[in-house]
Amino acid sequence: MAIEHLEDVKIAQDIVIDPSKDAVELVGVSKIFKKSKPLLKRLLKRKQENEKREVRAVDDVTLTIRRREIVGILGANGSGKSTLVRMLSTLLIPDTGSVRIFGYDVEKDERMVQRLINRVSVEASFFKKLSPMENLIYAARLYNMPGAVARAKIRTILGRLGIPKDRIGQPLEHMSRGMQQKVAIARAFLTSPIVLLLDEPTTGLDPRSKIEVQNFVRELREVHDATILITTHDMDEAEALCDRVAIIDQGKIVAQGTVEELKQAVMERTERITPVTMNEVFMHYTVAHLITDADIERYGSWEKAFEAYEAQKEDESEQ
Repeated sequence: MAIEHLEDVKIAQDIVIDPSKDAVELVGVSKIFKKSKPLLKRLLKRKQENEKREVRAVDDVTLTIRRREIVGILGANGSGKSTLVRMLSTLLIPDTGSVRIFGYDVEKDERMVQRLINRVSVEASFFKKLSPMENLIYAARLYNMPGAVARAKIRTILGRLGIPKDRIGQPLEHMSRGMQQKVAIARAFLTSPIVLLLDEPTTGLDPRSKIEVQNFVRELREVHDATILITTHDMDEAEALCDRVAIIDQGKIVAQGTVEELKQAVMERTERITPVTMNEVFMHYTVAHLITDADIERYGSWEKAFEAYEAQKEDESEQ
């Protein structure tokens, strides 16, 4: 089903972009956080109370996204996906490197970049006492969208995302997390951004809702010329939606290409004859190459050995 009711959503006339430029360009981007050590560890080691350690959340990332592409950033929790999105959306400033949206620098041209992008996150905040309609009308006014036009678009978008008409006027606090996530997605679609940043957008959604959102994402690209970056740890979603994917691990891009290119590369590296899945591709480029036969024997299965490595990485990051 096409978005025939949304043809009037257009790029603002005063926004000028150079279509010959790449939509997103990251060059040598890094972001380092200072993290305090737990008090007990500091006391035991007789360290200063203000001692901190560096956490390199994003580590020398270079990535280009062409206009109208859908590109997926795949990574486990804590791999650096969300930090990367926050830098693209001007919420964080990179410590090194450059980030550009259609040639506009996220630091020097912050206001223009903010007009070109919109971000959907599992952390989306709302006025929970207000209804979806009231929350979205408030968002529309921030973009100087006329009330009557906004209401019509809001009803259409919420309907396309599967939110019943009788729920549009009810307080958000009475809705499930999945329903609230749909409202967050609707808020991003409402302004028809040129670059859409989807930070794990289908987390908390049931299978039917995931498909509805994925279809809407495709249509937004086809009908409204949007460029879309999506972070996820859902390999099926990445395979279904993305033109290209980049796998990030401990802040570094460890592989990038089309799904088929990555699958073929893993088959060649592992000398596999049978096809590999995207889950196997992801595991190969993250911790799979560290898992030995002894690990499998120790933990009882390859999957349990993988989980043990992931838990070990989380423990190390907290130390």
